[in-house]
Amino acid sequence: MTLLDILAILLGLSALFGYVNHRLLKLPQSIGLVVIALVASAAILTIDIVAPGLKIGATVRDVLIDIDFHEALMEGFLSALLFAGAVHIDLSEIAARKWAITLMATVGVLISTFLVGGAIWSVARFLEFDLPFIWALVFGALISPTDPVAVLGILKTVHVPPLLSAKIAGESLFNDGVGVVIFTIMVALAAGAGHGAGELGPLQVAGLFIAEAFGGAALGLVCGLVAFLLMYSLDERNLEIMITLALVTGAYTAALHLHVSGPIAMVVSGLLIGNQGARLAMSEKTRRHVFEFWELTDEILNSVLFLLIGLEVLVIRPSPEHAGLALAAIPIVLAARWISVSVPIGLMAIRERFTRGAIRILTWGGLRGGISVALALSLPAVAYKAPILTATYAVVVFSIIVQGLTMEPLVRRIMPNETPPSSEDK
Repeated sequence: MTLLDILAILLGLSALFGYVNHRLLKLPQSIGLVVIALVASAAILTIDIVAPGLKIGATVRDVLIDIDFHEALMEGFLSALLFAGAVHIDLSEIAARKWAITLMATVGVLISTFLVGGAIWSVARFLEFDLPFIWALVFGALISPTDPVAVLGILKTVHVPPLLSAKIAGESLFNDGVGVVIFTIMVALAAGAGHGAGELGPLQVAGLFIAEAFGGAALGLVCGLVAFLLMYSLDERNLEIMITLALVTGAYTAALHLHVSGPIAMVVSGLLIGNQGARLAMSEKTRRHVFEFWELTDEILNSVLFLLIGLEVLVIRPSPEHAGLALAAIPIVLAARWISVSVPIGLMAIRERFTRGAIRILTWGGLRGGISVALALSLPAVAYKAPILTATYAVVVFSIIVQGLTMEPLVRRIMPNETPPSSEDK
């Protein structure tokens, strides 16, 4: 199957399912696509059971395997999605909550990783599953980061006070990069060979984390500055859009080859171009065109991504024997999220005032999405991959559909007298 064939199928299904959602379900676009894709997947699985000779499921699975969800997201879509998300974020609002965001994106992810890992390991032992503790931590690492694509999509439809919205968006943008680094380390430890070494000691783990995280930030800053200077020297909107495209593809490719965090590089460069670049290096007309281009790119890639999340059930094929572990994973992840948010905010609340209900909103609004599924699919072919995949998919589907659809009612209940953003407290 050619690249054009794959693009035609994905864009065609995204347009068709999007139309059905718009006319019939009227759900938020991302959630509607997941729901319709899940229904389509269930229909295909049912046809396979009723008429196995048609081999429809096998045909669709072959197409999805050709697409390779992990490679498509982690080495393709993610660069543009993160840049598009970051470029629309107000850096001043992020800076106003920089310490809370930093703690939640680092300490919070680590706390959640070990809480989820420990709880899942305990449940697996109770259910008599053979799941070593280190592989339980691998699951904790891949499911702990909130998904920036899902989170930013929900924030477009729910009114949240600006600084609380900045905490949610900023954390999701940075913690996925941190989460990927932690996941890489955990998989290396679980596999018994980290980046060519027999074992990873504490110093090696710390060195790898610093190199990937700070290396990604440095790369994003350098590449962003180069793009900024080029854009500052001219006023040609089409060429400036081309420069931002070159920045996204070039910096992310460089990050992959340099073994530094591509997601963090994209967030840093996106924030730079979207704030200093928009203010100092673009005319009003150019700024409007650049932002509209990345908003459209974000919408298209979002649609394709959430379509794939719904269809990936045909590849993952969750096993009924892992249903108990998968169902237990949902409250475990939510509880770990609540604790991992409460600790940093509790520490910061000594010095700062936070929006009423911030912990509950941050907990319920911490959606999981495509990144977790992609990381789970990237696991080596070991005996523990199947239960991890099933649990991951259960959490992601619950997160997108249930949490996504109930986020707005929750915010209205917690903040019934919400006033315009200008009058909000921190």
